[in-house]
Amino acid sequence: MTRVLIFVAVVFAIAIGVHYYLWARLVRDPHLPGPWRALASFALVLLAVGMPLALIVGRKHVAAGRVLAWPAFIWMGLMFLLLTTLVATDLLRLAVSLVGRAGGLPSNPERRTAIARLLASGVTALSGGLAIAAFRSARGPIAIHRVNVELARLPATRDGFRIVQLTDIHVGSTIGRAFVEDIVRSANALDPDLIAVTGDLVDGSVAELRDAVAPIGGLRARHGVYFVSGNHEYFSGAEPWFEELTRLGIRVLRNERIPIGDGADGFDLAGVDDHSAERFGGVAHAVALERALGARDARREIVLLAHQPVSFLAAAPFGVGLQLSGHTHGGQMWPFGVFVRMSQPFVAGLHRRRNAQIYVSRGTGYWGPPMRLGAPAEITELVLRRAPISTSSTRST
Repeated sequence: MTRVLIFVAVVFAIAIGVHYYLWARLVRDPHLPGPWRALASFALVLLAVGMPLALIVGRKHVAAGRVLAWPAFIWMGLMFLLLTTLVATDLLRLAVSLVGRAGGLPSNPERRTAIARLLASGVTALSGGLAIAAFRSARGPIAIHRVNVELARLPATRDGFRIVQLTDIHVGSTIGRAFVEDIVRSANALDPDLIAVTGDLVDGSVAELRDAVAPIGGLRARHGVYFVSGNHEYFSGAEPWFEELTRLGIRVLRNERIPIGDGADGFDLAGVDDHSAERFGGVAHAVALERALGARDARREIVLLAHQPVSFLAAAPFGVGLQLSGHTHGGQMWPFGVFVRMSQPFVAGLHRRRNAQIYVSRGTGYWGPPMRLGAPAEITELVLRRAPISTSSTRST
């Protein structure tokens, strides 16, 4: 209970701090006229309290949480854009101010207010425009992203084998059944050999989201549909979701591997629990690469499903030909990808380390704000090709 209270206190403190900064730059410094100043101040206070409150209420009351989630998450995205743009303009203003002081330019309160009004108007208009574009990107049609991957040990008979990857759908308060149905239709239309769902399918319990997730059972591929856990499954109740997905006909891979195809005509597919699973689910959910990848025929190609790209660093020495991951959302909203790189070695695209490769999807859904800026969602169609693996430098798409 203490940890929960500390978390809530930190969330509220950050929210209040950010909103005070927005108030100072958009309301106080431009000296808005009386009625507008009062209205804007009240709105920012309401948003500062309402955003974390909506998230907390949503954990206890699902129906109310869905109603509150849309304005809360949209504001979260707009707030991030305002904050980013304002920080950039403040750095620019600081540089100009230092140059002016060095040149002996006298202080002028009227000029300072005029600049503050101009910047507040510009930042608000720019952030609003970016928010609209980001919303349309997240909620619009999802592009099919086709990637050719060369694998030296792939049997000639499997050249052209197609894997459709879905990841980070985040079914929950703002992503529902209709969104999932569209994804299933698009994936099935590709007529894939195999479908891989690489974690973070849900943000909520089976009881809350069973109906919304049900269409995922309609995915079809010649060699089956496979799933590995993401960190959000552990936030939502991993074991019940494993059971539900199994009931829907999806094979959940938990630190194990299976053959795709027979004998020399096939390759191995492996899947491991999420990198953070042990922290939430205990030792029984710890990543076990040795169990999934060890003691196997090294002449066979192997494709690994692992939610977080960071798993690649430990998996590559096991002779993994290709790892499929998600988790990063490609940053989701620029420039957040800069911070993602602090915890993950790869953010998006196809990368190579010696004879091992990893493809990191930008994700099929989104988390939090229904917005994507500079990191569009994707349904990935990976075409496996038999060819020697080059030792050239890292590639990315």
